[in-house]
Amino acid sequence: MSAENPVPHQTEHRTEQRNSRRTLLVVAAVCIAPFVASWALYFFWQPSGRINYGDLVEGVTVPVGALAPHRNGKPFDFAQLRGRWVFVTVDSGACDDYCQKKLWKMRQVRLTQGKYLERIERVWLLNDTQSVAAAVLKEYDGMRIAGAQGNAVLKAFSYRDVQRDHIYLVDPLGNVVLRYPKDADPSRMKKDLERLLRVSRIG
Repeated sequence: MSAENPVPHQTEHRTEQRNSRRTLLVVAAVCIAPFVASWALYFFWQPSGRINYGDLVEGVTVPVGALAPHRNGKPFDFAQLRGRWVFVTVDSGACDDYCQKKLWKMRQVRLTQGKYLERIERVWLLNDTQSVAAAVLKEYDGMRIAGAQGNAVLKAFSYRDVQRDHIYLVDPLGNVVLRYPKDADPSRMKKDLERLLRVSRIG
């Protein structure tokens, strides 16, 4: 039999391979489609005008890699938080009144989510070598704190005037998706988060 006319079992094998690949692609599309559709619906289909309060950030993924733990904390990497929604702020370890207001808002907005608490994390990236006061550590127990001075991770968090002005929201895939303005309104942050938790199929 010539090479141009493969035997039946070879043809059947190739057909099975094509069918298997096609099936895998269909399954993948079915799994991903709800997340993509809900994401697009939230951010881009806004018939009554802008819905989200925070400024939309596109195309920025937080780099992975160990960050210096604060004091006796454990080494920290954003890869550990994949699958969660993450509030992030950048500030000095000295943490003045404005810094503490941001930490309070991050904590309170998370607490308002009730049964969804475990889907949300908080991160404070230190942009200097100042030590955080014991009282602040106690007040915001459970928040991850890591030294990031000079680390490339800080570049993922864009800003208008001053980086410390903002609170950021990172999605379960590690993308920075929202940036909140200076003196952000926690009630409006809460609504953003509620919508995202409702439409998200991951995290």
